[in-house]
Amino acid sequence: MRNRWAILAILFVVRLTIAFQFQSVAAVAPLLGEIFGVGLADIGILIGLYFTPGVVLALPGGAIGRTLGDKPTTIAALLLMTAGSLVMATTDIWGLQMAGRLVSGAGGVLLTVQLTKMGTDWFAGKEIATAMAIFVNSWPAGVAISLLVLPAIGTAYGAGAVFAATGALSAIGIALIMFYQPPPGATVSAASSARLDRLALLAVIVAGLIWGLYNVGFAMIFSFGPSLLAERGWSIAAAGSAISVVMWLSVVSVPAGGYLADRFKRPFMLAITSSLVVAALLAWLSRSDAVITILVLIGLIGGHPAGPIMSLAARVLVPETRAIGMGVFYTLFYAAMMLGPAVAGRLAKSAGTAAVALDLGALTVLACPPLMWLFERIVSVRNRRAKS
Repeated sequence: MRNRWAILAILFVVRLTIAFQFQSVAAVAPLLGEIFGVGLADIGILIGLYFTPGVVLALPGGAIGRTLGDKPTTIAALLLMTAGSLVMATTDIWGLQMAGRLVSGAGGVLLTVQLTKMGTDWFAGKEIATAMAIFVNSWPAGVAISLLVLPAIGTAYGAGAVFAATGALSAIGIALIMFYQPPPGATVSAASSARLDRLALLAVIVAGLIWGLYNVGFAMIFSFGPSLLAERGWSIAAAGSAISVVMWLSVVSVPAGGYLADRFKRPFMLAITSSLVVAALLAWLSRSDAVITILVLIGLIGGHPAGPIMSLAARVLVPETRAIGMGVFYTLFYAAMMLGPAVAGRLAKSAGTAAVALDLGALTVLACPPLMWLFERIVSVRNRRAKS
């Protein structure tokens, strides 16, 4: 298979399994609280544990993929995700739930880094913002599906069935990835090595921070949104369905943002404007009863920065530095996503409401525009030095 859009479709579906698995805890958070007798702080820690391995594994993830190869690495990652889900499905001990979550997260880290590298291999210099927007769109699609499906499964069959479902989907991903083929010349490029220059490294670090902070803000919606609505008297299923509106609309707004960025050549302004609007909407959500209206607006606007942000690293990375660069990028992303839910859970416990988690999300999104400006400044300086 040598059609890059068909390859992108495979990567999209396989990456969707990560979002589906990640969201499994938040989708049935009230149910887990009843079963295990834990509160929002513990749920926040369990959510964040999924990204904890990323702090250690993201950086060497590219090297692992370069050593083992694209397909073997993705299969190994999917096997870890499946194994972690099975542990969580078969135990009623909270400590083992955490262990299973860590194993799943380790697989998710390796899979994320490798799939991003594979997608960039195929689209570097070719509609990269559009392709990356479609690629990252697998995340809201997976979350939206999980919010619709998993609460119903949990209510009917229990939390074990929820985690068994995530393991089954990961196993399906193994079959799909067998159809992947690398682009011509990718093996030669991957085999070589190069070091990131200082400004390129700094730019990738800032890009990773932007992606991490923006996702922390977005994660507050589907991680603590169901609990916020449950506090207001919504059922678990109804709360999950309402929050899924954001993710379903993101399926449209994410690729739309990538297309607009490529079409009008203004990704910087698009990302900044959208981020400011999303920050305001997140703050409004925790203070208003117009829940559906706000969720619709977030869904329509919140996906626009995804493609432009994900294409930032590609601007300073060449094939020889792509593996290490994406490892740095995702190390920052996972650090933010590990700490974000845990901090939000602690704050929610102290305040006695999940609303404070949405406020934290608004602040993290608000931090992105200044960092985007900083990234542009670094790239500008780097380009000037390269010409002199």
